[in-house]
Amino acid sequence: MKTFKKVFRINAEPSDVYSALTNPYTIELWSGYPSQMNTEPGSDFSLWEGDITGKNIEFIQDRKVVQQWYFGDQSEESIVTIIISNDGGNSTVTVEHTNIPDDDFDDMAEGWREYYMGAIVSFFNPNF
Repeated sequence: MKTFKKVFRINAEPSDVYSALTNPYTIELWSGYPSQMNTEPGSDFSLWEGDITGKNIEFIQDRKVVQQWYFGDQSEESIVTIIISNDGGNSTVTVEHTNIPDDDFDDMAEGWREYYMGAIVSFFNPNF
């Protein structure tokens, strides 16, 4: 099992970044796909037409998102923790994804950089 950890700088207020992570309508705007998402701990979520599924664990408004991501019959829980910090009107977002199966790690790391957080960065910085 491996862990992915990376810090992203986003040209948006923490409340806007939090919305991009938790509001299904905003998720659809940056991802291009409908999503199933709400901020009730214990609720299931689904992104990219079911390519990413899991359970929501914890939310702190505008500051933190914790989820369990499912990888088939994995014995150890794969946990994603996203911390959003105010950085002078912008946001610093730290993503830590634990217990990624070794065979899935490269695809997951690329997905975080390019398609998940990369898409959110582009959504808030369309000209860059």
